[in-house]
Amino acid sequence: MSEVATPTVRRVRRRHVGPTLILGSVLVGLVVLATLVSLVWTPYDPTLVDSRVPRLLGPSAQHWFGTDALGRDVFSRILLGSRTTLFVGLVAVGVAAAVGIPLGLLAAMSPRRWLDEVVMRVGDVMLAFPALLLAIMFAAVFTRSTQLAMLAIGIAGIPAFARVARAGALQVMSLDYVLAARVAGRSPLAIAVRHVLPNIASIVIVQASVSFALAVLAEAGLSYLGLGTPPPTPSWGLMLYEGQDFLAQHPLLVVFPGGAIAIAVLGFNLFGDGLRDLLDPRMEAVR
Repeated sequence: MSEVATPTVRRVRRRHVGPTLILGSVLVGLVVLATLVSLVWTPYDPTLVDSRVPRLLGPSAQHWFGTDALGRDVFSRILLGSRTTLFVGLVAVGVAAAVGIPLGLLAAMSPRRWLDEVVMRVGDVMLAFPALLLAIMFAAVFTRSTQLAMLAIGIAGIPAFARVARAGALQVMSLDYVLAARVAGRSPLAIAVRHVLPNIASIVIVQASVSFALAVLAEAGLSYLGLGTPPPTPSWGLMLYEGQDFLAQHPLLVVFPGGAIAIAVLGFNLFGDGLRDLLDPRMEAVR
């Protein structure tokens, strides 16, 4: 018996994985692979300062990316730095999503319009405090740490998730089956979990991937300015800061961590764009 393809099935079949998503997946995969490798193996101790190791050594068979001003292996530090970057990004995006999505749903689904206005206006105020400014404020009160960077980046990302969740929820709430569920007496929480969240999951995932790229860049900037991960823990932004004094005589100290940051940011941005093209049905009309 031959299978009859429904319109939905035919529509899904027409959506092909584009080159943007493929390239983004490859670049993101490189970052994830570096993180996984660093959990079980690094060529040398990334934080060990050995007086017997030559300083500012160029790439060689023993040290693939050379050594820094303290004789530490740059490749090992790049591997371990990927773990810091990925961890900060995951936690920061998780914080932003965990707070922003419920706020967006609350603003969209509340019968009290003033609550919608309050949530959105608070989000506008929060947009005036980027991650860098929040990190400076927190650093004035607390000691610099990776947790400080995660918290600052996460708080700065809350308004974006709230706006995306609110916009998606408003569209879903206008659909007939949601109106029927409300007439049937379903609670707002049940409607949100059963109907709204599954329908806005695609745009939330896209927002998460884009926010991850911003979190990687923000973490690197905070570490470069001395507001993020403290030494001797490797961080790509911190490696940029440490290598700038030797830019003329050993530029690779800046090239390698800078290239790692560029790969991560570009990868997550392309991954997000590719997911949007794949998951957003409105993109079919454009194509």
